Amino acid sequence: MESAGYYTNCKKTDGICEGICDGEHGSKAVLSMSRLKCALRGFDLKALLFLLIGVPIIIFVIYVHGQKVTYFLRPIWEKPPKPFTVLPHYYHENVSMANLCKLHGWKVREAPRRVFDAVLFSNELDILDIRWHELSPYVSEFVLLESNSTFTGLEKKLHFKENRQKFEFAESRLTYGMIGGRFVKGENPFVEESYQRVALDQLLKIAGITDDDLLIMSDVDEIPSGHTINLLRWCDDTPEILHLQLKNYLYSFQFMLDDKSWRASVHRYRAGKTRYAHYRQTDDLLADSGWHCSFCFRYINDFVFKMKAYSHVDRIRFSYFLNPKRIQHVICQGADLFDMLPEEYTFQEIIAKLGPIPSTYSAVHLPAYLLEKVDQYRYLLPGNCMRESG
Repeated sequence: MESAGYYTNCKKTDGICEGICDGEHGSKAVLSMSRLKCALRGFDLKALLFLLIGVPIIIFVIYVHGQKVTYFLRPIWEKPPKPFTVLPHYYHENVSMANLCKLHGWKVREAPRRVFDAVLFSNELDILDIRWHELSPYVSEFVLLESNSTFTGLEKKLHFKENRQKFEFAESRLTYGMIGGRFVKGENPFVEESYQRVALDQLLKIAGITDDDLLIMSDVDEIPSGHTINLLRWCDDTPEILHLQLKNYLYSFQFMLDDKSWRASVHRYRAGKTRYAHYRQTDDLLADSGWHCSFCFRYINDFVFKMKAYSHVDRIRFSYFLNPKRIQHVICQGADLFDMLPEEYTFQEIIAKLGPIPSTYSAVHLPAYLLEKVDQYRYLLPGNCMRESG
């Protein structure tokens, strides 16, 4: 049948929609609304609301917190690594070196080994100063390599070269190198990192390292204690490779996360065999051997720079993570800059570390130079969380 220039098809009716086509009169809009009501009559209203509101909310939550869900479920899909063999560490300033070596099951040498401390440098000037003063009495040669490129391919200043005069105390024992960045867009940051570590191997040869010299492999902010290095240079029969257990601090020495930092290592150098690396190379771990102070910067700008520059740049999921006010708040709370869950392998450990890191107010057994220069480095001590905007 035809009505007002349009057609309605009423060949079939059912019990639900019967009556929509009973009348031939009415506007097209009214008829369309009637058909919509008829169609919706067959749907559950709750199910419809879930599709329209619930599904978008779930998608948004997954987008915002998907990484947290993945980290929380990590114990299901990833097994923990093989445990280290932890070697007891004995030390007291009033105990002779002969007795210290004996306590560890080693023999004392007639003369200490030479020690080479090699690092890749980015912009951690204050931490480098504290590190080198801690190790200075025991290190034969400091080896430092810096690049005009970050691991993520960003151009950066040669911060050490520009501030070299601040490290005059180490100048006579310093082998410095600079390597140009490759600036490959879209490349995995770990490729550039590996490229720079290979270059550091070559710089060590220029520095004159030879067989059985001790080589410290660690990032600038992974600081072995001086007495640990002194022990290893004076004792014979030590392991060829030994990882160092460091206390993990975040932002300053106020927030101690745990004592599970292990990537720092000390090697008895072997030409053609020893390669500078930052991964697990042995099962032996010497207990309580120093400090790892991650993101321990004076200036907020340095936090922003490192977040964008280091190999885990993918953790910046939202641009507001880089907001200076947010960063300052996170530092004082002892929270996570990237809003991540703890990287652990058991639900018990994950749950135990949820939330901000509790503050510690002990400044005992920290690097000596940090305490000697308290006016200069007060921001790294407990109770001083405010940072400069510089």
